[in-house]
Parts: sequence; C-alpha cells; structure tokens
Amino acid sequence: MAVEIKRILSTIIQEDIKDPRIDFTSVSVTRVDVAQDISHARVYISILGSEQKQTETMQALQNARGYIRSGLAQGIQIRHAPELDFRLDKSIEHGLKISSLLEGLKENKEDKEQDNE
Repeated sequence: MAVEIKRILSTIIQEDIKDPRIDFTSVSVTRVDVAQDISHARVYISILGSEQKQTETMQALQNARGYIRSGLAQGIQIRHAPELDFRLDKSIEHGLKISSLLEGLKENKEDKEQDNE
C-alpha cells in the first residue's frame, strides 16, 4: 500500500498541483509510512534548494493537503484516504553533501600524489 500511495502522491505533486511555490524539478517523495489501519500516512518529501525554498514548498504542500488527499482517494479507489503528514527528508541533500566531500578528498589525494612524483 505504501508503494502505491508513494507513486500516486508523486504523480499528484508533479502534475496536478499548480502552486508557484513548488518547483517540481526539485521535489520528490522519498518514502511513505502507512499506519496498519490506513488512517494515517507519513510522507517524506525531499526538496533540493535553500532553507527558504524548502520552507515555502513544505507550506504549499501543507496548504494543498486536502486536495492531495482527495486525489489520493481517487487514485487508490478507497472511500477514506489516510490523513497525510508531510515531513521534510534531508537524506538526499545529506548524501549529495557527503558525495561532494568525498570527491574533494579524492582530488586532494590525487594532487598530493602528483606532487610526490
């Protein structure tokens, strides 16, 4: 159920929401945790960009929660869609930062090896 909800939410956010505060190229649904009784779903959203952009995008998603929930109910064809709780997921941003640090260390090591030759 969580995988299906994730797929539908991603489609709704990318294609249906027309809020200018949401940059669809930098927003992705990374994970969905659904309660056993399907009454609640915690949706983890990754937003690449500044702190201000992340805050604005999360606010826009909170404001559109009712619309997103009704679209979800239609998409999975159930009478009562779960309550959505959007959470900011910084794991992709954190991964990119670590990757760039590792790349910098690699370049630094290569520079030192060239200097020693």
